[in-house]
Amino acid sequence: MLNFLCLCRSFATMVKSKRVYVLLILVVLSFLLIHFLPCSNNAPMEEKPSPVHILILSTWRSGSSFTGQIFSQHPSVFYLMEPAWHVWVKMYQNSAKVLHMAVRDLVRSVFLCDMSVFDAYMSSQKKKSDLFQWETSRALCSPPACDLFSRTDIITAGNCKKICSKYPFSKVEEACKTYSHIAIKEVRFFDLKVLYPLLTDPSLNIKIIHLVRDPRAVFRSRENTAADLKRDSNIIVGSQRTKGEMGPYNTMQVICRSHVEIYKAGIWATPSFLKDRYLLVRYEDIVRDPLARAAQMYRFAELQFTPELQKWVHNITHGKGLGGQAFGIGSRDAQRVSQAWRETLPFQKIEKVQKVCKDAMDLLGYRLVQSEEEQKNMSLDLLFAQNSSEYQTLKAEQLVSVPTL
Repeated sequence: MLNFLCLCRSFATMVKSKRVYVLLILVVLSFLLIHFLPCSNNAPMEEKPSPVHILILSTWRSGSSFTGQIFSQHPSVFYLMEPAWHVWVKMYQNSAKVLHMAVRDLVRSVFLCDMSVFDAYMSSQKKKSDLFQWETSRALCSPPACDLFSRTDIITAGNCKKICSKYPFSKVEEACKTYSHIAIKEVRFFDLKVLYPLLTDPSLNIKIIHLVRDPRAVFRSRENTAADLKRDSNIIVGSQRTKGEMGPYNTMQVICRSHVEIYKAGIWATPSFLKDRYLLVRYEDIVRDPLARAAQMYRFAELQFTPELQKWVHNITHGKGLGGQAFGIGSRDAQRVSQAWRETLPFQKIEKVQKVCKDAMDLLGYRLVQSEEEQKNMSLDLLFAQNSSEYQTLKAEQLVSVPTL
């Protein structure tokens, strides 16, 4: 190489031309770059795996906050609880159908960790603590969103709220970008087809967990938290239809109908892009065997079920509380909670709920009660096993009427 440089210099001296000298230097540099420096284009590049996007699709008072916590407490998951609450608060004069598009756009942005979408619904001076139920997100209670807990800690909302509330809103987006899984629990979708653009979006990898609960239990729980749900009910059915004795049943009818349509679209009339991306989960199945159902949801979401999380799931479902608060999440006797309506709800109300929700109950595997005696008979199982012949017959009758998509 040294000899080659010397020859070049000698030749340049002979021709005594600055232009030729410059050209020769460029030739030499090109030679060195091509033969002696590594080519970055040929170097192997490590691609960051695409995040998994988990949408827990449910309705109010269906055990969705608890199910959301199963994902929130996982150290690989960034979780937000009902971010579309901000859309409905800001645009409360519109119907749920009208707001579907705005809710969908917000969910897409959150999945992509673009939190600027909240600028349209929140103050320009917003903090992390202005986000609805932010303290239920372990990811917003640990680094980089809050430095006072470890990312592997099981963190309660109460402890988080006390010491992690003063961080700036920018920490939400910063934290989101550090996780392999992004989970959203949302109760403001009533039609799965609204989500088709997200399911076909190449930038997203969405898996949908459709969580349902016995409508009679939902009705009883909604009665206990009616004041907290008043605005949402008005948006669902219109303020006039929420009034009077039939108001609560009108709301339940819309909710039950939405479960039927979502289930039919997810299971029976499944487009190719929904294959292996829809999972129906009944809350009652979770409380009967929490570890098995949590493991099922984790497998579906491509997550590991660690021993620490197994212990937490067991403890949170075997407490003594009844979970009375609208958005409360704490240790409770989950099995007792799921059956509480049988002891407290008058049979006349049960008959009305069954009337407006019969299609959903048949399709999802909930047995109707024909008398107060059946209602109070706790030895009578009102949940059909999903593989039972009776349930399969009821489901087939409902699915016959599914529209072609």
